[in-house]
Amino acid sequence: MTENWAKVVQSLQNMDMGALGAGMPGAGAKQPEIRFSPAKLQALQQQYLQDAMGLFSQSMTAVVPKGDKRFADEAWGCNPVAAYAAAVYTLNARAMMALADAVESDEKTRTRIRFAVEQWMAAAAPSNFLAFNAEAQKKALDTKGESIAKGMQNLLHDMRQGHVSMTDESVFEVGKNVATTEGAVVFENAYFQLIEYKPLTTKVYERPFLMVPPCINKFYILDLQPENSLVRYAVEQGHRTFVVSWRNPDASLAKATWDDYIEQAVIKAIAVTQEITGAPTINALGFCVGGTMLGTALAVLAAQGEKPVASATFLTSLLDFTDTGILDVFIDEAFVKYREKEMGKGGLMKGKDLASTFSFLRPNDLVWNYVVGNYLKGETPPPFDLLYWNSDCTNLPGPWYAWYLRNTYLENNLVKPGKATVCGEKLNLNLVDMPVYIYGSREDHIVPIGGAYASTQVFPGKKRFVMGASGHIAGVINPPAKGKRSHWIRADGKFPKSQATWLEGATEYPGSWWPDWSAWLKSHAGKQIAAPKTYGKGKYKAMEPAPGSYVKAKA
Repeated sequence: MTENWAKVVQSLQNMDMGALGAGMPGAGAKQPEIRFSPAKLQALQQQYLQDAMGLFSQSMTAVVPKGDKRFADEAWGCNPVAAYAAAVYTLNARAMMALADAVESDEKTRTRIRFAVEQWMAAAAPSNFLAFNAEAQKKALDTKGESIAKGMQNLLHDMRQGHVSMTDESVFEVGKNVATTEGAVVFENAYFQLIEYKPLTTKVYERPFLMVPPCINKFYILDLQPENSLVRYAVEQGHRTFVVSWRNPDASLAKATWDDYIEQAVIKAIAVTQEITGAPTINALGFCVGGTMLGTALAVLAAQGEKPVASATFLTSLLDFTDTGILDVFIDEAFVKYREKEMGKGGLMKGKDLASTFSFLRPNDLVWNYVVGNYLKGETPPPFDLLYWNSDCTNLPGPWYAWYLRNTYLENNLVKPGKATVCGEKLNLNLVDMPVYIYGSREDHIVPIGGAYASTQVFPGKKRFVMGASGHIAGVINPPAKGKRSHWIRADGKFPKSQATWLEGATEYPGSWWPDWSAWLKSHAGKQIAAPKTYGKGKYKAMEPAPGSYVKAKA
């Protein structure tokens, strides 16, 4: 046992940190030194030996660990071998995580080691293997082997489609039962289609409203079902609403750059919205990477002396990339150089690779849970619109992706005045002087709450920051009618440097943050005018019904 412990410690010390993450190169990268305090190591070893001896003395009377949903089914407790396997696994997982926390190195190395160990332990769980999974074994017996046969069918199906099924995808169809808010495509180019939605009120606010979703996903996360659609909600509130629907890049966009997307997509969408409505200024919203792109576009326009946007909303968006959470484990100079060499001059970042990376940020919930259910237990996952959207992945142009990695995650250039040049203009977000509404989700693992809050320190104008409960998607898509979750607002309008300090003076309110945002947006929308009876205007005519054709293209 002591020899095994020593081997585990040595494996951590020899870990190739450069090899962590999808496509991250390890060759040639200088590896950080990993050390352990002898006293701490001895204490951990002694604790492990004590816990192990206690477990071994229980032998076949081991109790299934409580609080782990992987072992929650009663079948685990009724099977002594399975219960013992779960208990041994839990002991080893606890010891491995304690070792990872005991590493003496720089903070990034410690985070990377912890991430690697978490992936390792998630994959090694006895629940992932039919030979140890008591619940799957019982189901196989109860169904006389039918669950195993169905599991094999599910496995072959997922191999053909190229990803693990998270939901019953056969139930959904874009434009039929997701992305159904009535509207029309009124403009398109090589990068996006612009959708105008049919008013649901007799009057609309004179200042139109444009949504810029992330190009890393399909736009209809904002328009899943009528009851949870932020698009429909905005239309119901009386806003003449437009949405950017990104094209799913193929070889024709393999050389598209960040500049192209800012100039030919975000800025173009702003201009077309102005032309169709005749409004001198519009209100705009950016979600996730869409918020980063909107902020970039506004900085370009400010440098050109233009201010076509009267107010901006940023939902779970990063502009200051100081706090990027777990995604930071993938980013260093070697990784970015590798991506630049691989696709900086052309190529595509495959959507399936991106989707896989994001899923493994939460491996138990988004990977192994479905491996066990689909294949070991032969179950079909229930229909869930959000998970259908999550599986409908998109590609990214290589040059766009390479620029984004270096100038945001690696060098954080967007918040350094004059450091980044986009569309021929040196960016300075301090010049983006307008009212802004900034939203962050408390448990967001993609845009940490501190990263979302950091935008309050960037914009010079009047700001409102709201924190919602839950994560990156569930926190945002939280319609009022559901009465779920809660949100926090600080009434005194102060924005201290840290989000933690801000929260000390904030008040929690039950339910969705949408009504607060709606009231804020209406205050910047101008007077009400008669709603238009047709889509578009002049040369901008209805080309096809919403949600358009771009959103239906598969990666």
